[in-house]
Amino acid sequence: MSEVCFSQHVRRAPWVQRSGLSAYFITAHDLAADLGKAYREGRLDRRMRVYLAPKVLVIDEVGYLPLDDLGATIFFQLVSARYERGSIILTSNKSYGDWGSIFGDSIIATAILDRLLHHSTTINIRGESYRLKDRRKAGLVPPRGQEGAEAAARSLASDSVPPKARQKTALGSTPSEAKEAHS
Repeated sequence: MSEVCFSQHVRRAPWVQRSGLSAYFITAHDLAADLGKAYREGRLDRRMRVYLAPKVLVIDEVGYLPLDDLGATIFFQLVSARYERGSIILTSNKSYGDWGSIFGDSIIATAILDRLLHHSTTINIRGESYRLKDRRKAGLVPPRGQEGAEAAARSLASDSVPPKARQKTALGSTPSEAKEAHS
């Protein structure tokens, strides 16, 4: 069974059991929100069991949104509770060096990484995402190598636009439209 196939099944239903192995899929933000709510309602231990039960816990988008203090602490508690008891698969577009900003504290990030990396394999995928590749094929994104030139042109154009017009540019208009709107 390929990883992509498994991922598609997991995305449809967060709890999946195949061949006697169970898995649970959730984003890091949803996980922190769910466990934070359970903590505030005084039922954290019971809710934590949901994430401790499966053989594999897949946590997606670690670092997409930073976690608050409670979220970081609860994330650490979950990783610690699963340490050497169950597998965790994490996806992130952040390097380990950036995890201090994700968790708001480099000490807790180090403690989390210490447990996660002890018996792990890190797979660093470089290159273009499939989503971007498909958009490029459809002509919705410029061909590779031209993004830099276009970004530089936009940057130069926006440097000549007054600050109020730059705000409009950031909201979706092109620099030339913003310049005309300001005139």
